[in-house]
Amino acid sequence: MTQQHPIVPPPELVQQWIEETRSHDTIGSYPENLDQRIANRAAEWGADQELLACGNYLKQCAAWEEEDVIEFYNYRRPKPPSLKDQALDLLDKAEDPSWDINDFSIIRRALEALPND
Repeated sequence: MTQQHPIVPPPELVQQWIEETRSHDTIGSYPENLDQRIANRAAEWGADQELLACGNYLKQCAAWEEEDVIEFYNYRRPKPPSLKDQALDLLDKAEDPSWDINDFSIIRRALEALPND
């Protein structure tokens, strides 16, 4: 009998990931990269489980305060740059000849998110 790894996503969660990737263009169809998408979600989930276990260890065994653990989480899982920061970064590189015309969509979304004055 083979021993199962302790960090295995529950079948219900795997089914949810499959349903989330189902194409709504055709009834019952799945994208060609379904396996890769599910593998990516499983890797992210497993890494998150490990991070939570580390945080719990730090609180219980190393007597870390909650705010220190939260800082640790934020360091290990930084938030993606805001739309504003993305747009400003694109404007910084706009003079670069390798700038992609598709980058305008990020700038457009950032501007549309601004309040009307």
